[in-house]
Amino acid sequence: MTLGAALVTAAALLPPAQAAAPRGDAHPSGGGLSATIRYTEYGIPHIRADSYADLGFGTGWAQAADQVCVLAESYLTVRGERSRHFGPDGDPGGQLSSARTNLASDQYFRGVRAAGTVERLLKQPAPQGPSRAARELMRGFAAGYNAWLRQHRVTDPACAGAAWVRPVTALDQARLGFAIAVLGGQGRAVDGITAARPPGATGAPEAPGTRRTAEAVRRAFSPADADMGSNAVAFSGATTAGGRGLLLGNPHYPWHGGRRFWQAQQTIPGELNVAGGTLIGMPSVSIGFNGRVAWSHTVATGVPFTLHQLTLDPADPTAYVVDGRRERMTRRTVTVPVKDGPPVTRTQWWTRYGPVVSALGPDLALPWTARTAYALNDPNAANLRGSDTALGFAASRSVGDVQRALRRTQGLPWVNTVAADRNGHSLLTQSQVLPRVTDGLAARCSTALGKLTYPASGVAVLDGARRSCALGSDKDAVQPGVFGPSRAPTLRDAPYAENSNDSAWLSNADRPLTGYERIFGTVGTQRSARTRGAIEDVAAMAERGGLTVRDLQRQQFANRAPAGDLAAADAARACAALPSQTATTSDGKAVDVREACAVLKSWDRTMNPHSRGALFFDRFWRALTAKVPDARRWKVPFSASDPVRTPHTLNTDDPGFATALADAVAELRAAGVPLDARLGDHQYAVRGGERLPVHGGTESLGVWNKIDGQWDPRSGAYTEIRHGTSHLQAVGWDASACPRARTLLSYSQSSDPTSPHSSDQTRLYAAKRWVTWRFCEKDIREAPDMRTVSVRER
Repeated sequence: MTLGAALVTAAALLPPAQAAAPRGDAHPSGGGLSATIRYTEYGIPHIRADSYADLGFGTGWAQAADQVCVLAESYLTVRGERSRHFGPDGDPGGQLSSARTNLASDQYFRGVRAAGTVERLLKQPAPQGPSRAARELMRGFAAGYNAWLRQHRVTDPACAGAAWVRPVTALDQARLGFAIAVLGGQGRAVDGITAARPPGATGAPEAPGTRRTAEAVRRAFSPADADMGSNAVAFSGATTAGGRGLLLGNPHYPWHGGRRFWQAQQTIPGELNVAGGTLIGMPSVSIGFNGRVAWSHTVATGVPFTLHQLTLDPADPTAYVVDGRRERMTRRTVTVPVKDGPPVTRTQWWTRYGPVVSALGPDLALPWTARTAYALNDPNAANLRGSDTALGFAASRSVGDVQRALRRTQGLPWVNTVAADRNGHSLLTQSQVLPRVTDGLAARCSTALGKLTYPASGVAVLDGARRSCALGSDKDAVQPGVFGPSRAPTLRDAPYAENSNDSAWLSNADRPLTGYERIFGTVGTQRSARTRGAIEDVAAMAERGGLTVRDLQRQQFANRAPAGDLAAADAARACAALPSQTATTSDGKAVDVREACAVLKSWDRTMNPHSRGALFFDRFWRALTAKVPDARRWKVPFSASDPVRTPHTLNTDDPGFATALADAVAELRAAGVPLDARLGDHQYAVRGGERLPVHGGTESLGVWNKIDGQWDPRSGAYTEIRHGTSHLQAVGWDASACPRARTLLSYSQSSDPTSPHSSDQTRLYAAKRWVTWRFCEKDIREAPDMRTVSVRER
């Protein structure tokens, strides 16, 4: 993840004139817009319009038809009105920020409104601000959503009859785009921004130890527990049956809420024709394809913010010193209406670098003391360019055009781009908006904390008391203080280019990328199990050659568990060698593990629905990785000279091995689940009262087809999926003018359980079946039971 992925068609095709900024809060969008929507199988809309405003209108209308409650709640969030309707202590769900309460979410987003942040961005001329086309899309999307609300009764029980479902403005729409852009920076620090308070008369909070804080930073920025990730691979024509490129995109995103994908095709005759998936609430395609090029995104390792350690005025903790001169912080006082209670007023504190933060998550305190505070600089808080990047992709005819769109717009906040084209070219680039922290700047300007955090996690903590420590600028950057795209790790025309959320270093194991700054990611470090398995798989595919779209489909649902290949045989042998084949649980109970030894030995090392032993290995592996740190887990350690095959050989001598084995056996037996139970009987999604078996496996198992479920210990099952495989696309080309595209949306198009399209593609996913995308006009017209809807504002 599309964190924040991008959106629709080329700035090169657009006149330089700028549209007026979207209308303000008091005036819902209007203007007599219209579009034609043709629905093909599985409720996929093919939206045809005469202008960008009309295209946005049709897209907003069609999204509202499928996702009205999710959209309405997203708009409610960015308006800062959750506490008014749901109470201040409720959980905002983590879809648009890391806030743990509605009150914190509202304080932040009302602060954004009070400061006029988005309004200022909208007034900037392109390329710093959005183009006229992007603004028109936003205006049209809001108008389409409003028109659908006027013309329909909401049936989704999640919001039917709710007072908070109401018309929106183009400014609301722009604020939603802003929230997506800052997810990796200000968005992940909302609690710390809204809770930051100067030390009072009772004394300053005690600062935690530097090393303890650095370790908390490392854990906080580990990708292992992220709720967004992805795989993507592009194959060049040297590896394919027809000499043309191939692309497999597999973003891993939440299955519920506002970060779901939604599928559509968008067409302006003679100017734009693009298809794929977009995040709900975004007006254009984020991960998609057209007649000549296909692209996907993966969540990147680049750290999209910096911390600046402030030296405070001893007489006033709300003032700080830069080059010996005193600067006062700026107060941002925000009042939030609260359900069944008086309004809550609190103050945020802002500096030349950004907001003061007291934490980066629940376990990473950054206390504001009498001497020191920390400010967060998020360059994506000045980035409303994502729509124009997507517009550039949609109009591209080659991977070269994709690169040019990235250079021109620079709108991707926290993702890599992987692309292939019908001419046989491949591309991987980490062209994301990152603060311009060079390794040299970090060496000169890191504080004591930064000297630990920057090498370990890429989080720079710079001395905020020196102007010489300010971020510089690159000549090819469209905004100050960020890297230009020429500094981004980039791989062109390799036989394969692959990313599974590790750094760009091993995008191709035979052509490793080096020479980039630490803030982009690491070089020569251990890869995740998913990256290792992915490189093994795609390198073997490329070497075999003659690849087709069908090979991409097989790779997606092979469900190989690399951790099983690495450890299951070792575990089975060590299990059989335990004295009396007995092990002791964490709470001291002796458990007969004889049956577990046989199950580990016979498991087929996949996470397929019929796989017996997959569930047991999953529970054992989770217990083992929780008890035994990576440094003790393997007998053969990682080697940068053999990064795909190391580490290996499970260290079954560690006491945690037998304990984890016993715990997994006891857990399943307590739930009445056989150790050799089929995975599909205990990992499923319930739709319409029916259990749909869900294949795939979690991050630590290294499964390409990532699935992370909600574990119910009483039933011994994953009874709902939290996040994982979402919008899938396997795209190639042949001699015809139409792309050969197979897609799937794992959780289906609609969140409304009363819709026939709330589970139809989920059933396809359970059966490992795909949708043949109807891209060309003749294919759309031939769709059985095609339904055409002409939508108008009035």
